[in-house]
Amino acid sequence: MPYADLHVHTTRSDGSLELEDVPAAADRAGVDVVAVTDHDRVQPFDAPVVERKGVTLVSGIELRVETPHGERVDLLGYGVDATGDLEGVVDRIQTNRVERGRAIVDCVETRLGVDLGVTVEDGFGRPHVARAIDAHPDVEYDYEDAFDRLIGSGDPCFVPRDVPTFERGLAALTASCRLVSLAHPLRYRDPEAALALTADPALEAVELHYPYGADVDRSLVERAIERNELLATGGTDAHGHDLGVAGLSRRAYDRLELS
Repeated sequence: MPYADLHVHTTRSDGSLELEDVPAAADRAGVDVVAVTDHDRVQPFDAPVVERKGVTLVSGIELRVETPHGERVDLLGYGVDATGDLEGVVDRIQTNRVERGRAIVDCVETRLGVDLGVTVEDGFGRPHVARAIDAHPDVEYDYEDAFDRLIGSGDPCFVPRDVPTFERGLAALTASCRLVSLAHPLRYRDPEAALALTADPALEAVELHYPYGADVDRSLVERAIERNELLATGGTDAHGHDLGVAGLSRRAYDRLELS
């Protein structure tokens, strides 16, 4: 069981776990440290790292950016003490998220002839739509079908987000965070191009430990770590209540010097 799960989402973005329930979920999983990394949201903590009910909570953020080669990747910021610059980036993203969410919901409701009964507000994302589709009694699609056939990239109700450039997002995170890591590099269309970004000295880490699946070869990430002298981060990428699926040992966590 990992000591630290450094990739967890709550209802403040597209997770189903309430922020105040994170310590209990960590306790159930036997996890001592959790980084709360909601999409494009700064956490309401009074310090970059806090203690809650015997669990260490790291204030984190997952920020999507557009790379020079045209692919979108996610950056994980840890130990956030937000500057005005990062807050401005996040505010613009959240405004766009609401606009995009309304457009997706309108499209799905019109296409399926139903009322999904969702409220589009700060932190809203496609998983909210997929869950509403799955729960609707008059809709034949389940959660996975929603992404595969309705709201996934290239599908009829997909609406792209406006995101900052890699350079803009990385600069805002570097000024606000104790550590910045490239999230789940093997999930991208071109993992090698994504990992090439770690040559930037401001990007000090990469997410090595992740629930990719047993058959995924992590050697590409390991070589990038060695080549660019990176730290390794890891986490479950939890959008539900189950933590500790992936993460770091205590020794690996201590290397990050977040606490």
